[in-house]
Amino acid sequence: MLNVQELDKFVTHQAQLNDDSKEPVVLVNLFHVAPEQGDELMVVWGDILRSFRSTPGFISAQFHRGTAESGTFLNYSVWESVAHYQAAFENPVFRQKLPNYPDGAVASPHLFRKVAIQNVCVA
Repeated sequence: MLNVQELDKFVTHQAQLNDDSKEPVVLVNLFHVAPEQGDELMVVWGDILRSFRSTPGFISAQFHRGTAESGTFLNYSVWESVAHYQAAFENPVFRQKLPNYPDGAVASPHLFRKVAIQNVCVA
C-alpha cells in the first residue's frame, strides 16, 4: 500500500487541487522504497503511466532512479492543467492500482509551474 508524505510543510497536495488556473502544471512525485523493491515500483509505475497516456490533459512523464541503486525515485509528469491532473488522480482506474505499490512505499506528490527568472530561464 502506498503511504503519502507531504513534500511541502506549508501547502498540501490536496490544497493544490483547488487551483482553478488553466495553465500547465508539473507533478513532481518523490517515491521511497527499499532498494530491493525498485524493480517492483517501476513495474507498478509503468502500468499507471500506460493508463495515463490516453487520459485527457496528460502531456508527458519521466521516471528517474537515484544513482547507486537507490530506493528513491522521481516522477516528473506534465499536465495541461490542475483540473486535468485531478481528474486523472481521482479516476477509479488509477485508484484501483494504488494497492499494487510495494509494501512501505512512500510518495510525496507536489504540483509546480515553470517560472521565469530574468536572464536565466523562461516560463
